[in-house]
Amino acid sequence: MEALDANHPYLSVSELARRSGLPKSTTHRLVGELCRLGLLESTRDGIRLGFRLFELGELVPRHRGLRDAALPFMEDLMEATHQRVHLAVLEGVEVVYVQILGSRSGMAMPSRIGGRLPAHATGVGKAILAFSPPSVVSARMEAGLPRLSPRTIVMPGALTRELATIREQGVAYDREESSPGIACAAAPVFGMHGVVVAGLSVSGRTGQIDVEKIAPAVRTAALALSRRLRTQPF
Repeated sequence: MEALDANHPYLSVSELARRSGLPKSTTHRLVGELCRLGLLESTRDGIRLGFRLFELGELVPRHRGLRDAALPFMEDLMEATHQRVHLAVLEGVEVVYVQILGSRSGMAMPSRIGGRLPAHATGVGKAILAFSPPSVVSARMEAGLPRLSPRTIVMPGALTRELATIREQGVAYDREESSPGIACAAAPVFGMHGVVVAGLSVSGRTGQIDVEKIAPAVRTAALALSRRLRTQPF
């Protein structure tokens, strides 16, 4: 199932076997069983993920509760900025986008609901890392700092300095680090006992968005959401 991704939404049984490293006969048998369960679907374009996965994903309590709590604040941000608003959590050394509001407006953006990106290369990821335990930051560095664009921070020392600045300012910026032509301002979201649980951001085209101007609105929304989560934990 993990062989299917955003770049390969449809695969043949042979391709699934090759990408998963399983024998073709085993892959064929497993695909048949997963299709029967609705976890995969067989189409004329190939095998794809099934709708049952979406239904199960909607039942994940942590992400669902966080998303529901964040939605009003995200809607206010979208209305105020007319830009794309993201909510993401840290899973291992990557961020996973649990909610996105706003149209793409023709922008080629790397983010999508359920999608993953390396934490060091995104505004939401850096906002979370800056307030995470040192062991979390070390894990990201030990896993490597892959370059997603010419401006991605790929040196451990530079990332350490960047995270220190974020802690001082309470806001993280992505200046074409995750994708050329895209910028964002992000802020950390805290839950019970002051533990960072998510990142909230507003993104737009470089030249059409003033990230420093919108940063106070992003930080205010993140603080308001944090207060909500402290009184109504998800």
